[in-house]
Amino acid sequence: MSRFSSLPAAVRWGVPPAALLTCVGLLGWSWSLPEDVEPPRPTGKAVAACEALDRALPETVLGHRRDDPSPASPYTAAWSSSPRTVLVCGSERPDYLNDDPLASAPEVNDVQFGMSARPGGGYHFVTTLRDAYVEIRVPEGAYPNYADPLSSFTDAIKAAVPGWLAQQPGTANG
Repeated sequence: MSRFSSLPAAVRWGVPPAALLTCVGLLGWSWSLPEDVEPPRPTGKAVAACEALDRALPETVLGHRRDDPSPASPYTAAWSSSPRTVLVCGSERPDYLNDDPLASAPEVNDVQFGMSARPGGGYHFVTTLRDAYVEIRVPEGAYPNYADPLSSFTDAIKAAVPGWLAQQPGTANG
């Protein structure tokens, strides 16, 4: 005879469903955890630009509060849209910028972005012609329009990450 047979029937029949519900709950919770964001290791001008950008970033993006990833880094930031919108500053130049990067790239408030689809939905946007590459990961379904959050970042990007064209002699800003 099993040692469980001495338990009341309600316990014997109630424990397996409770254990199953607990496992399903834990699995659902783990799926809702934010994606891991590995901070980049910028060099040169990008270090100071990214640190300045971190200080200039908005606390909210379209009503979603800032909720930075772990480990804390001045090179990564996130906002609590569901799933999260993530900003990474100082990353390497993405390969897709080599393929006619401005053909379908949006320009928002005088900041030019390269754009590519994310595996699994959503988009990557990366600034072009600046001292540091600033990547914004916009997940599918987080906003009514996939480009909506870009305008929330452009003022901070323009203030903290100098554009190359603005530094050229003979231009309006150079």
